[in-house]
Amino acid sequence: MSGAAAPHTGTAPPCPLCRAGATVPFAVIDARAYRRCPACGVRFLDPAHHPARADEHAHYLHHENDVDDPRYRRFLSKLADPLLARLAGPAAGLDYGCGPGPALAAMLREAGHEVALYDPFFAPDPAPLEACYDFVTCTETAEHFHHPAAEFDRLRALVRPGGWLAVMSCFQTDDARFASWHYRMDPTHVIFYREETFHHLARLWGWRCEVPAKDVALLQRPAPA
Repeated sequence: MSGAAAPHTGTAPPCPLCRAGATVPFAVIDARAYRRCPACGVRFLDPAHHPARADEHAHYLHHENDVDDPRYRRFLSKLADPLLARLAGPAAGLDYGCGPGPALAAMLREAGHEVALYDPFFAPDPAPLEACYDFVTCTETAEHFHHPAAEFDRLRALVRPGGWLAVMSCFQTDDARFASWHYRMDPTHVIFYREETFHHLARLWGWRCEVPAKDVALLQRPAPA
């Protein structure tokens, strides 16, 4: 792949997602160091290169996520359609990281479900984080997590027994093309998941994982026996 192997000295930092303590150097690209976790498969940017909060916010303001844009809705349907097929009757959900144009929430509401919103920049009221839900969606958000282990701990806790955590993020597949991958080039993307990552998390949690479409993972919390 393009970019030299990242230098490494001292103790390897643990995985910021699964907390395994054996991450290894992956690449240095434009003086930015990346590591990978052999346990869960994520590739992640050295936290020293994470964007500042103000810079993140400024970048997100350029996103064009129009609630009524049919192309954006088709994109979100990759997650919405398989999730809706698994929801029995009217359900209560949370769109975590809804952004400035919560189109997914609108689509799920139109299907008869109740959807609360949370986003640290655009819907920062923490009250929805005090409840539990039949489903939690996290679309094009997890790649921005600076502290993914803590974020996924929160997401897990928001899901009721028998409920679903639905995640969509462009899965990383080709190490040889990582340097030129458009998804890596977004300055706010700091962690990159693989399909195997979500299967690994499900095993750690004792949940069930399905990948119904490219870049979509549905994780189900076990229902009470």
